[in-house]
Amino acid sequence: MTVPDMLGGLIAPLNQQVFQLGQDAVTWSELLGFATGAVCVWLCVRTSVWNFPVGIANNLFFLALFWSARLYADASLQVVYLVLAAHGWLFWLRGGERRSRRRVGHASGTTLLVLLALLVPVTWGLTVLLTRAHDVAPFWDALTTALSLAAQWLLNTKRIENWYFWIAADLVYIPLYFSKGLDLTGIVYVLFLGLCLLGWRSWRGESTAARSVAEAGDGTGTGGPGDTGATDRTVTA
Repeated sequence: MTVPDMLGGLIAPLNQQVFQLGQDAVTWSELLGFATGAVCVWLCVRTSVWNFPVGIANNLFFLALFWSARLYADASLQVVYLVLAAHGWLFWLRGGERRSRRRVGHASGTTLLVLLALLVPVTWGLTVLLTRAHDVAPFWDALTTALSLAAQWLLNTKRIENWYFWIAADLVYIPLYFSKGLDLTGIVYVLFLGLCLLGWRSWRGESTAARSVAEAGDGTGTGGPGDTGATDRTVTA
């Protein structure tokens, strides 16, 4: 028995139809992916570390969904997300000063340039690989995979710029999923897009507030010179 056959057998119960939505025969994997995905993004907006365990559940449901839809890059991406979720979970809890909780900040220009530069070769390489694997949308699947990996890395390190990459990915995901008959998932990603915009605004406000407190601790406010408090003064990666 091949690996695809084994995986197909394991996820078969999740691919049973629950109801019909337009042209989309909604399965348990799509429905549960909808629910956990919405909760996960909302927790990210609120900078709650609980987004990671909820996100892990979401990865498992979407793995089943995308594998069945032959969106192999998206399916494989869920496995990568499981590893990144474990990293992000630990980093948010212990990635700040003196192993404290990580605080929201901005990515450095160098970090953003490296991520942008990597988008081209990663997208190209995945497009070639997915074309050979008979993926139904190799280029778009590869592009959204590259964007999502960059976004997840910035999310793991709690950088505001993660929202820009998620927004870019969602703008591709939405028409892609509707075109493949995954109507409920397409609706989910419309919701995700709105939450991303809300998250960007929320994180930007939190970063500004943290920076103001840090500056006050440097002697420009009531904290007095040398008062470090509980803030993370480093706002660049």
